[in-house]
Amino acid sequence: MAAEMYKLVEVTPQNGELEREFIDLPKRIYKDNPYWVCPFDSSIKAVFDPKKNKLFADGEAIRWVAYNAEGECVGRIAAFYDKTHAYGYEQPTGGCGFFEAINDQELANMLFDAAREWLKARGMEAMDGPVNFGSRDAWWGLLVEGYEYQPLFENPYHLPYYKELFESYGFKNYFNQNTYLWTIDDDDVNEVVHERVKRLMQTPGYSFASIGGEDLYSAVEKFRNIYNKAWALFTGVQPMTEEEARQMADTMRPIVDRNLIWFAYFNDEPIGFFIMVPDLNRLIGKYNGKFGLINKLRLMWDLKVRKCCDRIFGIVFGITPEFQGKGVESGMMKAMLDGYIRTKKNQYKTVELAWIGDFNPVMNRMVEKYICARKHKVHTTYRYLFDRTKEFTRCPRVGFKPRPKEDAPQA
Repeated sequence: MAAEMYKLVEVTPQNGELEREFIDLPKRIYKDNPYWVCPFDSSIKAVFDPKKNKLFADGEAIRWVAYNAEGECVGRIAAFYDKTHAYGYEQPTGGCGFFEAINDQELANMLFDAAREWLKARGMEAMDGPVNFGSRDAWWGLLVEGYEYQPLFENPYHLPYYKELFESYGFKNYFNQNTYLWTIDDDDVNEVVHERVKRLMQTPGYSFASIGGEDLYSAVEKFRNIYNKAWALFTGVQPMTEEEARQMADTMRPIVDRNLIWFAYFNDEPIGFFIMVPDLNRLIGKYNGKFGLINKLRLMWDLKVRKCCDRIFGIVFGITPEFQGKGVESGMMKAMLDGYIRTKKNQYKTVELAWIGDFNPVMNRMVEKYICARKHKVHTTYRYLFDRTKEFTRCPRVGFKPRPKEDAPQA
């Protein structure tokens, strides 16, 4: 039936018209949606450019668009894998992403089938989706709660019916990514935070500071070392290279607010970080995906001169394993609040803490009970096993050891 109703066409680099259809489809689907923010066209194109995406070194990607009988583009999907990540799971696992479609299960099934068969032909035995052919901090997961809120920069926004399209096909919930909202003018953080900080500081050697005027390459190198220790045990997470860290610095440099990047130290050695940036989605909706010179200048003017961005995007937070459970996260949070967030120099009204996986109960508990932030968005990463007789298991809770009972904070 779907074959009669819809036509699937591969998007190739040589066909600019098809790539334009792939890029522009969401602009039509979300045209009248007040919450969706159009991403930069160049950001989506870069994912599928072998010159810009290092995962092509040991992987592949393919894209399709779907047309109805009237010749109108009504769906799209991408499929991809790279060997480094694919073989880090129990079964070789590829991904599908950038899925957009009208509300039609037959169309969705055709798109998912195309991705599944392409991955299966390349030795994959499972498919995660919707995910990114790149880092997890962008275009990862399906929005399943929080449709009434504006998304963060390069965080996916979807319509409610997408959830049914995925689950009716047979995708299962592999893990959830929670986003928390904290309003700066709200009451202070939980009193437990103050007690934990007081207890922590009884041990000499702890300190906390923003990067200030520090060279950005130096700061991201500290981040890289902590990140590689803190995330080493998480499934599918690969160590960050020095080159990747420097690329991160170059990407962040134009938008960074140095008051929003904090490190924790013990005896002057970095042991934790909290990296935040102004959320660009508060400013770029009017650009309609274009990011040429004029819009770059507009963005810099709004960020640096007018300072009209009122939302902070909490990108990533981490503590080295040997210092987890000691209250370091509370110390860093209190230092950041007292040192900038609650001062008159701060123009921000809200902080959103994104990508906190449900496989990380320690972090979720810390955000909910100590910071007193409320969960207001949820993205789901789904997995589809090609062998439908195989038992499905969710992402394991790894990377954190339970604290001794006497060291556990009291709510």
